Amino acid sequence: MNRRLLRNRLAVLAFLVILGAAATAFLAPHLPLGDPDAVDTPNRLHPPLTAGHWLGTDEFGRDLLARLIWGARVAGVATAGAAMLIGVVLGIVGGYYSGWTETVVMRLTDILMAFPYILLAIAIVAGLGPGLRNAMIAITIVGFPIYTRLVRGIVLSVREREFVEAARALGSPDRFILVRHIVPQLLSPVIVAFSLDVGAKILATAGLSFLGLGSQPPTADWGSMLATGRQFVILSPHVVMLPGLAIFVIVLALNLVGDALRDLLDPRTYSR
Repeated sequence: MNRRLLRNRLAVLAFLVILGAAATAFLAPHLPLGDPDAVDTPNRLHPPLTAGHWLGTDEFGRDLLARLIWGARVAGVATAGAAMLIGVVLGIVGGYYSGWTETVVMRLTDILMAFPYILLAIAIVAGLGPGLRNAMIAITIVGFPIYTRLVRGIVLSVREREFVEAARALGSPDRFILVRHIVPQLLSPVIVAFSLDVGAKILATAGLSFLGLGSQPPTADWGSMLATGRQFVILSPHVVMLPGLAIFVIVLALNLVGDALRDLLDPRTYSR
């Protein structure tokens, strides 16, 4: 019980951190921040707590606080949401309908999952061209097979249940069966998978930006901030430590919330 209570407290704290980061990023245009892309070379590499720059400046004299807040707007929520939507739809189709439809969906999923995740994303971005939009497309493509596999497995087990067979015997159309009986069974596992996947998508987006394939300069992005700041890690470690710490805190908070949701939505955990 004490462990469960401690975990819930951590989850509440993590949720507050995520909520605060999301609200700050959303309100970034209305906050009293400087231009995150404004270059001020004479004031380059100032340490934190410098007058006018609470978190210091980077190698071009740009305010790090402003760039961190604006960089939070380039996150993995949109890519995780798109991957979830595509994966859930394909998983339902591949699990509920048999024959060539199932074969096409699952062979496509198998092909995508046969490649290393990040290498396939890099190859797709290399073909489409560098840029945040193309990076998001690549991450969505390599990310949806996870949802497809998860959803198909659930649909395969549910479609043979007695209440589904009874609905078919009563002449219910497939659309009614899917909406009334299949989709509700998917909500809990998909919500948990999504909450854990957002952190992975943030890491993937930052990784592509770190390699120069994501958002392009001068757009503020945590991954590109790590890439450009790594050469100053000895002289001015805050330039690279701050975006790295931001990624660490947000991803850790998302994982804590995801674990709490899994415990909350899985009734088997209450029997432990």
